[in-house]
Amino acid sequence: MVEELVTAGVTLASVGVVYTMAAARVVKQYERGVVFRLGRLRPEVRGAGFTMVVPFVDKLRKVNLQIVTMPVPAQEGITRDNVTVRVDAVVYFKVVDAADALVQVEDYRFAVSQMAQTSLRSIIGKSDLDDLLSNREKLNQGLELMIDSPSIGWGVQIDRVEIKDVSLPETMKRSMARQAEADRERRARIINADAELQASKKLAEAAEQMSEQPAALQLRLLQTVVAVAAEKNSTLVLPFPVELLRFLERAAPAAPAAPVAPVAPVAPQPVQEQLPPAEPHSDPEPEGSISGQD
Repeated sequence: MVEELVTAGVTLASVGVVYTMAAARVVKQYERGVVFRLGRLRPEVRGAGFTMVVPFVDKLRKVNLQIVTMPVPAQEGITRDNVTVRVDAVVYFKVVDAADALVQVEDYRFAVSQMAQTSLRSIIGKSDLDDLLSNREKLNQGLELMIDSPSIGWGVQIDRVEIKDVSLPETMKRSMARQAEADRERRARIINADAELQASKKLAEAAEQMSEQPAALQLRLLQTVVAVAAEKNSTLVLPFPVELLRFLERAAPAAPAAPVAPVAPVAPQPVQEQLPPAEPHSDPEPEGSISGQD
């Protein structure tokens, strides 16, 4: 009798161990367990830690709640200003409702990926090239809103969407480079012209100040000589201001003018008309004369 009781106890213990091993489940901290009993969803979601299910009746599905980083394949499209571009992005999302993520959609990762690709192509068609290159923050917000709207019913929340790179054709890159170079050159010319204008104004003010004090011009001349003489040159160029010449010209006494002798008028002389020389005149021979010898 005792042996039978021991055997039954051992059998029950073995069955209990086997049942416990078949029913025991461990859910990690970043996971949630969804139980399906005979195909029907149980309302409670198992949290992290040790849990038990009914063997061969319940099926536990674990859902990861960590943020998923999903790259969006590069999508090629035409912008609103008719420029062909190739854009790729990355999506950050996580599951907020484990039951909906399993029941409402077959594969929430694949669904989010396809929705991200479709939304990215739509954003490319609605945007200009300048917006894709310089106004990415606004485009990221619009892309996030487009992906997040249908994914709410899937138990998925979109945390962030970022456009990684915008690839342009080589011809467009060269055109943009020429445009940037022309703009830089235009700005450089404007800056040079502005500098010339400011310098001319300052020089005019300096000339006005020097005109009030003539000695200032001489002092400036001496400063220039000192600056030139500081260099180790064999030739010294000394500028001589025109104003100093004018000053010396005004300071020189005026010399008396020499008297000019009157010029006697010349009497007109008669002009003799010269006749051409007379040509020698020869008389014609008489008609009855006979020249020569018989």
